[in-house]
Formats: sequence, structure tokens, C-alpha cells
Amino acid sequence: MGWQTDGTPFRTCLQLIEPTHSRGGWPLRVILQDRADKDVLREVDAEALEQAARLVAAPQETALPQADAEEAHSAAGAAAAAPPVDADAAAVGGTGIAPERDALAPGAAEAGAADAGALPQALAALPAAWQPHLHRAAKDLAKWRRIQPSLQQSEDSPVLRSELSQEEAWQLLTQGSLRLMEAGYSVFLPAWWERIRRWRPRLKAKIKSSVGSGPQAMFGLQQLMQFDWKIALGDIELTEDEFRTLLEEKRKLVQIRGQWIQLDPEQLRQLEQVMQQVQKKQGLSFRDVLELHLLGSQEGEEEYGFERSLQMEVELNEHLQEMVALLNHVQRPPLIEPPVSFHGTLRPYQLEGISWLLFLRSASLGGCLADDMGLGKTIQMITYLLYMREQAAQDGQDDGLSAPSLLICPTSVLGNWQKELQRFAPMLKVHLHYGPNRAKGEAFKEACEGYDLVLTTYTLSHLDEAELTQLEWSSICLDEAQNIKNAYTKQATSIRSLKGQHRIAMTGTPIENRLTELWSIFDFLNPGYLGTLREFTHHYVSAIEKSNDPELIAKVQRLIRPFLLRRVKKDPAIQLDLPDKNEYKTFVSLTAEQGILYENYIKDMFERLDSLSPMERRGLILAALTKLKQICNHPSLMLKEPSGAPWQQRSNKVERLIEMVQELRQEGDKCLIFTQFVETGHLLQRILEQELEAPVLFLHGGTPKVGRDRMISEFQDEAPPSGGRQPGIFLLSLKAGGTGLNLTAANHVFHFDRWWNPAVENQATDRAFRIGQTRHVQVHKFVTLGTLEERIDEMIEKKQSLSQQIVGSGEQWITELSTNDLKELFALRSEWVEG
Repeated sequence: MGWQTDGTPFRTCLQLIEPTHSRGGWPLRVILQDRADKDVLREVDAEALEQAARLVAAPQETALPQADAEEAHSAAGAAAAAPPVDADAAAVGGTGIAPERDALAPGAAEAGAADAGALPQALAALPAAWQPHLHRAAKDLAKWRRIQPSLQQSEDSPVLRSELSQEEAWQLLTQGSLRLMEAGYSVFLPAWWERIRRWRPRLKAKIKSSVGSGPQAMFGLQQLMQFDWKIALGDIELTEDEFRTLLEEKRKLVQIRGQWIQLDPEQLRQLEQVMQQVQKKQGLSFRDVLELHLLGSQEGEEEYGFERSLQMEVELNEHLQEMVALLNHVQRPPLIEPPVSFHGTLRPYQLEGISWLLFLRSASLGGCLADDMGLGKTIQMITYLLYMREQAAQDGQDDGLSAPSLLICPTSVLGNWQKELQRFAPMLKVHLHYGPNRAKGEAFKEACEGYDLVLTTYTLSHLDEAELTQLEWSSICLDEAQNIKNAYTKQATSIRSLKGQHRIAMTGTPIENRLTELWSIFDFLNPGYLGTLREFTHHYVSAIEKSNDPELIAKVQRLIRPFLLRRVKKDPAIQLDLPDKNEYKTFVSLTAEQGILYENYIKDMFERLDSLSPMERRGLILAALTKLKQICNHPSLMLKEPSGAPWQQRSNKVERLIEMVQELRQEGDKCLIFTQFVETGHLLQRILEQELEAPVLFLHGGTPKVGRDRMISEFQDEAPPSGGRQPGIFLLSLKAGGTGLNLTAANHVFHFDRWWNPAVENQATDRAFRIGQTRHVQVHKFVTLGTLEERIDEMIEKKQSLSQQIVGSGEQWITELSTNDLKELFALRSEWVEG
């Protein structure tokens, strides 16, 4: 026996019609759709249909269940293309029934009159070919009632209802219609349902127009916002009062301002829960507002406990829109006028950086100045301090700032800061909190009075936490802020406990290894902004470090963008502002060990000097120059220690070199490092390879030609050598590598120890700064404070033309100085030695 197709000439469809007024009942209609012409639709009375089913003899049905299933599937597909019965009706799946068509086609009465027989009058107008099959329609109605019991009048009266309550209509719209469709039936629903069923409520916090204006316009991340709640469904917005009224009425279908909306109880519960939690927190803070604006609602889900079906938005007023545009670098803050007391010239991008920091200060927000190395972060910070001092004086504080600022830096750059401050801002009163004689206890606060800036180190930030927490600082600045990358070290914890009106971090490498380092810096700048470390790790760190998720990376970037300013040398706008070659001096101090070695050597030399012949005297002085330079480089060179001897924390010059090379290598830059001494080269090669885990080339007088050519080729080549990593660090002895080489792959040049003939240093620099160089070259010259190196550097600076003549022949001229002049030249200034 084969499969047989159902010969019923029509399909049975259900139609739900919206009420004539918002609180009325929802009419139900039974529609018969012509299989041959789906545009032909007949509305029939359900009760009459079931009565007719009992009168009309049912034909023998031989179709197997599979045929029924096929027919049901076919019926559902045909119904999907049916036109609407009225203007507000649509079939599930987005199709409808034409509004202008009558439920009964013209001529229907004539067509069916002959065979009407005993059919109820309500069905007599149906086509004669349909009448023998009405029992099938009645069976469909019975099946509807089993699928959706609410369609039945009552248990005692198994008849299809003619009208549904609002609750029953909502059940049919949201669930019952889907079940009927799955069973193969077509359900015609109001046309607007397809549109509004996709709507999800959006909770809007509309910030009041007064927030962000007036004298208290800027407030910090923890400031609570005044706002009004709005609940948006599509293009309909409800006020909080309207929403509360609907909650009390517990209505699920509401007509508001001429449009129907659905109110899902679960979504309403979520909305109410969020509103209650915000109220429990006493409102939304600026941090909440900023995060919601930057990321949208999803990032707030866990905090407020709502699910993805609910969205929360913030509607900024005009003042906050402008502020957020500035924070996102969409707009630039107004440029300040450079302080009149600044001794120097600011480049345009530097003035923008200072203006950005001052804008953040006005909003009580911390910022990270993350410019590329060599773009002048130090200059920008000094100018910031000068500007604040001049503004305070204009405001009637004749002595400048009411409270000093605090700058914390590595010991290796402490001297550099003092020199740069003296050079560019001699008006600033700077107090150095360092060394064995530094003020302690109650004397510290008194020692800081009258100063604009207090300089100290990361080590002392922990050791002297009791002193540093006595004041509320005008600003707290961290130089080389990656020093607090480990969030729970005593040092980082102590620094976060400091009180200040404004917080600034400066670093060229806000992330060195892990994303948690960024969190540590930002938690110092704006406590709590990125949540707790555990939350930040859960939301971002684990997934990013595991799978490098680009979406999460983009979210972190959006979060940090308002508080991080980074310009790089490769930026065309920056390069246009820079000259071809930039020279910088990096000042470092001696460690205690170096200071003792230096002083003892000088003492021993002067005890022997006057008893020597002129020739021996010259030899001793030249030997002293070498020994003192080696002491300034690293104590192990003077002590002739074996290669495996510990080197850490014994030379600030070495420590600073490592920091700078790490930063430039992370940017993909290459560097040359010149030294006068082969022993120093070997020491630096070992240390740099160990710390950076990268190959370091070293060319010196003992390097054979084959090895020399290979090194130059590897360094200059863009592609790494087979089986290895491309070298980006090239150590050279000054005499062997200072002339005749083309090393334009490098755009950084370090003079680790100084040769006092500027022409010799310039020749070495020209290994990188020459024809073929397409990038700007940065030259870094190390000077050890309080030593011979600083004295001769000062001499070159003060009398450049004369000193070139004097020093032009090298260092022989020093041997001709008198003993008193030598003592003045060699003497160690102990204030620059670590305590």
C-alpha cells in the first residue's frame, strides 16, 4: 500500500485580532485558506464548523501519518505566503493577509447553495467542494485545543473560544503560536507583533542637564551622577513613574501613545532589580557612567546581575558628551599657554600632552603619559609642575602651590631628574628626600614646607611610607611606572596608599609581560576603575592571554583610552616636529659600593702623586682616568671579578641602560652601544643577553674580519639569520667600531662611557646617523653625577668651543693639571652617592 495525499481543498488557520480598546478582549477567528489560490480566504464560525462536522459524513481516510506530516509541513509553507485578513494581522513568521479582502469571496453563496443541505447557515456559503471536508477543519480545531488548552472554552465545553483575555493573548503570542506553527498550522497575528516581539527593554540613565556644568563641573570617578530613569522599548520611552504603574498593574500587553508593547515579566523583574541595586549603591558614579558609555551594557551585567536580554544605557548631557569626547581623544583639550618660567621650547605634541594632563587634573582623573622613549615625558612633567605653580601664584598663593608635588622614580634616574629640573625649571623649589641624612618622622613634613616638588625613589616609598603619607600631595607622579607592575608588592601597596589631588604615571612600557601590570598602574591612577584585580583577571586577563581574543582586547583598549596618552616616533605628526638627530644626557648616581671604591682610589692616588716623576705622574693620572670610569660603569670591572659574579643593583648606569634598551626593543627599534673598554663590553653583553633573552653582538679590536662582516650583515639584515633571532643590540668598542661602519638599521645610539673629544663621539654616532638612515636617530649619553664624568661634561657644556680645543687631543691635557686642579676635577660629591 502506497502513500496517499490529503485531498482537503483548504487549510485551517487561526487568527488573533487586537482589541478595539487597550483593556478589551482579543477576538479569535478561524480562517480557511484555499490550497489552489492562497489569496482566497474564508472566515468561518468555529461552533458552526464543529456542528457541521457531525452532519457531514467523513470520507474514508487512508493517508498514513507520514502523509499527514508532509501535508502539515506543506500547509505551514503555504500559509507563510498568505496576505493579511485586516490591516493589523500578520502570520507567524512575518507574513500576513491582505487588509482589503473580505473574509468570504464574492459568489461564494451561489457556489455552495446547491449542496448546502443540512449545513448550518453560517457555512452554507462555502464552496461545494469544501463542504465534504469540513470534518477535517473540525479535527484541526480539536488539535489546536490540545496543543494550546487556553483556546478551549472550558473542560466541560470543548469548543474553541471566540475571545481571549489579555493574559491568554500574550501566552498565544509568545508561546502558543510557536507550538501551533511547529505542528504545521498557520497563525495570523497582528502585524505589529513581528516587530515588537524582537524588542528588548533598554534601561536608560539620562544624566540631568546640570551635571558637569558650573563651578563644580569636574568631580572624579567616584562622584555620583544625578539622573532620571527611562525605559525604552523600540522607539517608545517610558518614564520611571509610567514604568512603576505598569509594574503594579502587572500587564503584559499595553497600548501606549498609539503603539502596542509587550512587558515580559522576567525582563521587568530584571529591570526592577537593576534599579534597586543602583539605588542601593546610592546611584551611578561617573565611573559607572563612563564604563557603560565606553562598553555598552554587557560589561555591567555581572555587577548588576542582569542577563543579556536586558540592556542598560547612559544618555549623557551636553557637558558630559564634550568631556567624554576629550577623554576619548576625539577632541583635543584647549592648549595652555606655556609657563613663562620654563627655560626651553616645547614642541607642539608636548604642549598637547601637558594640556591633556591638566584637563585630567581639572576632572580629578589620573592619567598615564606613555609616550615613546625620547619624546620628552620628563619635559612635559616639569612644564606641568611649572604651570601649576604659576596658576597657584595667580590665585593668590604667593609662595606657589599650597602643597608640594611628589615624584617617585628609580634610583638610576634620580640625578637625571635633578639636572633636568635645574636646566628647565630653576624656579621650582625641589627637595631631595634621599640618602642617610633624609628627614624622618615628624621632621619630614617640616622639611617639605616651602617646596614645590619632593623627589624620592621607589625603594624609599616603602621604607618611608609613614613619612610620605603625612601629606596630601598636590600631585603624585611615578616615573618609569612599570616599577609598580606587581600589584601586591609592599612597594606598590605603599604607593597606592599615598594621598594626592592628582595622580600621574609615566612609562614607555605600560605592559612589559602581563596584562595585570596595566591593572596595577591604572589602579594607582584611578582606584577601582578597572575593578579588583580578581575581577579584571576574570573578565579579561585569562581569556586574552590564553586565546588573544581580539574582541576583549578591543574592550580593554576602549576602557584605558581615556586615561592613556601614547605618541610614538613613527607617527608622521610627531616626526614632522622632531629634528633629524636628538641628543639626550642620562644622569645616574653612584651606588654606595661604587662611591666607596671611587673615594678610596682617589685617596690612594693623591697620596702617591707628589712623590712621582713627571712621566710616572702622567701614567698614574691616565690609569686613574681608566679606573674611575670603570668604577662608574660597574664595580666588578675595577675589582676584576670573574664573569659569573653577581651584577644586579651594583650600578645605576647598568640598570638604566637595561631599562632603556628593553623599552626600545619592545618598540622594534635597534640600538648601538659604544664603550671604551672591552671588559665593559663583555660584561654588558652577558647582562643584556641574560635580561632580554636576546642575542647581543659585540664588535671590538680582537674581532676577526670574517666575524666583523657577519655581525654587520646580521644586524643590517631585516630577516633573522637561519635558525636564530635577528639581533637588535650591537655593542661596539669606541676605537674598533667608531669609524668606517654603516649601521643604519639602528636608530638609537648609547655612549655608555664618555670619550671627551666630541668629534670622536660624533663619529661613532654617525655609524647610524648617515646616508641611508630613514628614521630619526636618538643619541643617549650617560653621565655619572658627582664624579669626573660630570665635571668634564659641565666644562664641555659651558665652553664648547674652548673645550673642543682643550680636549681635542683626547685626555692628555688632564695629566698636565696641577694637583689642586686634579683634586677639584676628581673629587667625589657625596650627595650623589646612594646612602
